[in-house]
Amino acid sequence: MSEHDEVDRIVDAWERERPDLDFAPLQVLSRVGRLARHLDRARRTAFTASELESWEFDVLSALRRAGTPYQLSPKALLQQTLVSSGTMTNRIDRLVERRLVERRTDPHDGRGILVVMSSAGQKRVDTAISLLLEAEAELLDNLSSGDREKLSVLLRKLSLDFD
Repeated sequence: MSEHDEVDRIVDAWERERPDLDFAPLQVLSRVGRLARHLDRARRTAFTASELESWEFDVLSALRRAGTPYQLSPKALLQQTLVSSGTMTNRIDRLVERRLVERRTDPHDGRGILVVMSSAGQKRVDTAISLLLEAEAELLDNLSSGDREKLSVLLRKLSLDFD
């Protein structure tokens, strides 16, 4: 392969300085890390354009994926966003203040609460996901659909132990 990227240059320099070490993990994970920074930038841009913080997108997208009527219990939101209950309470409070969600009594359990996405919340999350998908597609433009599928399979295999 005649094309070299910054990771190739870094690994070449390390191999020159420390030929006793195997730098194969850097070939993969340094690229993943560098791509993650580009993805973070694309996400921040999409969320900013939608007037959302990343954590707001996480909560609203969980509600949107739940389908009509776009509501979940705080416990279900915890499971999907992997934050503590105190953090989730704070997030729900802030989303209620911004009128992106509201709290309602669960009709099936008078003691339970449901978090329900408002139409403003739905509009923002729908805009954000559209912008995000456009940006992510751009990041993958240089790959064929076959290469994308292969990469997806390999990354899934790698990530299964962490999920």
